[in-house]
Amino acid sequence: MARSFGRYLSLEMVLLCLVELLLSFIIIYAMLVSAAVPDAPPLGSVSFLSIRPETVNLAAVLAFTIGASSVTIGLYRSELCLQSRHLLVYAAVAGALAFPVILLVSETLQIRLSHYYLLWIMKVLLAWAGCLVVSRWIFAIAVSHKVFVRPVVVLGDGRRAARLGAVIRAQRGRLFELAGMLDPAQPEAAVADLAERSKIWALVVATEERGTLPKDELLACKLKGTRVFDDVTFWEQHLGRIDLANTDPNWLLFADGFQSGPVVNAIRRGADLVISIAFLIATLPLMLVVAGMIKLDSPGPVFYRQERIGLHGRVFTLLKFRSMRTDAEAEGKPRWAARNDSRVTRVGGFIRSTRIDELPQLINVLRGEMSFIGPRPERPHFVEELARDIPLYRDRAYVKPGITGWAQVNFPYGASVEDARQKLSYDLYYVKNRSLFLDLLILISTIRVILFQEGAR
Repeated sequence: MARSFGRYLSLEMVLLCLVELLLSFIIIYAMLVSAAVPDAPPLGSVSFLSIRPETVNLAAVLAFTIGASSVTIGLYRSELCLQSRHLLVYAAVAGALAFPVILLVSETLQIRLSHYYLLWIMKVLLAWAGCLVVSRWIFAIAVSHKVFVRPVVVLGDGRRAARLGAVIRAQRGRLFELAGMLDPAQPEAAVADLAERSKIWALVVATEERGTLPKDELLACKLKGTRVFDDVTFWEQHLGRIDLANTDPNWLLFADGFQSGPVVNAIRRGADLVISIAFLIATLPLMLVVAGMIKLDSPGPVFYRQERIGLHGRVFTLLKFRSMRTDAEAEGKPRWAARNDSRVTRVGGFIRSTRIDELPQLINVLRGEMSFIGPRPERPHFVEELARDIPLYRDRAYVKPGITGWAQVNFPYGASVEDARQKLSYDLYYVKNRSLFLDLLILISTIRVILFQEGAR
């Protein structure tokens, strides 16, 4: 796991992405060289090793576009890599997404594509899908032989260690393996012996009784190349979230991160303005159609206005397309949305599952009340309720709320105190590690969430 631009990246996933990108380029270049294209230079008469700039450029454009589409729909999430059932579905969506993008990029770069090339691109996408299946099959074999699996030993006893052990076991596709659990009260030689026999990747300390730790043995393991983490750091770096159960304000105070200078803030605000204006213009016809559908479907206003908590606890009015009946909270008490909620209208169910109901929030972004990326703004009633039950809940308001965010792309729709606790662990990770690169990853992941309707309710 390496940190890049404030985000911890899986080296295995980066390597897999680069290998598949290179394979895609080689396959596309070979198909270009061997193709006989009407109204184009006879590429078939050129040997594979004869480098022609136009051929290389086109192959690079196609390979990069397909690779970017794959990243966009989540083909390089570690939890998906070993799930063959979903691989072809995601690959098909990536290919469908890549096709129009290839046309747009080629037009922008003034690369002329004949009608023959359009059919040929479809063959390229099929060849790429085959390449993807083979590379993932090889990757799965490597994982089954534990080439990429990271053996982890948890050092601790009690609830804290047991909880971490259960999380490691449950992380499908995360490429971790629980190699053992050690009680700090055991002889110090047990730590060195286990590290030597198991060739473990890391020791994770999960105990509050630091005075009983075999510090000399842990240091020796670290100097020999075995990574040593405390459990809070392991949660953050490898699970992409903050362990709320074992995190206190003192840790947040002295931890790295939580930085955002005036230049970055200015760039982020400029990006918010550009993206929100572009989306408003692009989606205006859709929003007009949706407004008409809402009026025809049920009586009441088109827009739903609701008070939400924003930056530093300030209250603002959030805009959404109305997706529920006007008497959804007739009793006057705020209610969580439930799965298959009877208050949702027919049109409301569609616009909620596709996230179209969120589009009016672009106006909140223009006003500066929200950012495009950030924690979801919550209602004042729920903030008061959740802050009583969940420590650090108010700390998510140290950044502007967003239309989409790290919690939204990693956890389904929250509709309970426990769900809010889980989402807060992701929100605090974002607040701590916020960067323009992480914002870009969230923006890309949001496309996947919308395409596959992940977590909608």
